[in-house]
Amino acid sequence: MLALEFAQLSDRGRVREANEDFPGYSLPATPADARSRGWLFALADGVGGQDHGEVASRLAVESLIEDFETAGAGELHGALMRRLIQRANTRVFEARHATAQISSMATTLVACALRFDRATIAHVGDSRCYLIRRSRAKPLTEDHTFVGEQVRLGLISTEKAATSSRRHLLSRSLGNEMFVHPDTLEITLNPGDVLMLCTDGLSGSLEEAEVSRIAGESVALEHAAHQLVAIAKERDGSDNITVQLIRIQSVERVGMYRGRPYRLRQ
Repeated sequence: MLALEFAQLSDRGRVREANEDFPGYSLPATPADARSRGWLFALADGVGGQDHGEVASRLAVESLIEDFETAGAGELHGALMRRLIQRANTRVFEARHATAQISSMATTLVACALRFDRATIAHVGDSRCYLIRRSRAKPLTEDHTFVGEQVRLGLISTEKAATSSRRHLLSRSLGNEMFVHPDTLEITLNPGDVLMLCTDGLSGSLEEAEVSRIAGESVALEHAAHQLVAIAKERDGSDNITVQLIRIQSVERVGMYRGRPYRLRQ
């Protein structure tokens, strides 16, 4: 059966008065629940400078977790995550329009659902997910920013994008529109893999090689999380900083036939 360990840490940084990041998770209560539903990890970053960013991030993550825990057993994570993120978007959008005092409310969201030997990653915005395998960190998400879109279209270089004053301007977020389109990706997991979910307060301050060295080592994940946040806070600290680390201890190899898993011989 899939087995894992995890740690998470959130810090408001050195400048912000409040923490608009919000992390959360759902753990299976029984082995049967692990096989039918699995694990869920998620974090959100309320859009800085907009009203009630901390409300938007909390609402998005709590909505996602609540709906995940009441979803139908055995549902494929890809379709499930797209549906649940749309539902979370609707709740943030409706909360934004429920009172005249809130002129704008939005958030990023990145989530990872795990079951058997697979992880499904879904995201909206510039909060990221990395896979750290064999001491090498690889981003699994692409930032939904206007500068990121220009890089992918070949209009500007990655070096110019890194220093652009518009690099944090989101092209996609939860709560701004009635409908949202999350990007999703499914990967096969190996024992020893580490998944890292983080907000841009961390990813904007550390290089991938540093992430690999700190989070990929066989150290306590709690220690690694504190070390990553401390470095990001020391180098910049102008934004909130949040990280979740998930280390895969063992997996259950399965195949899929007509949407149903079957166990593979080891």
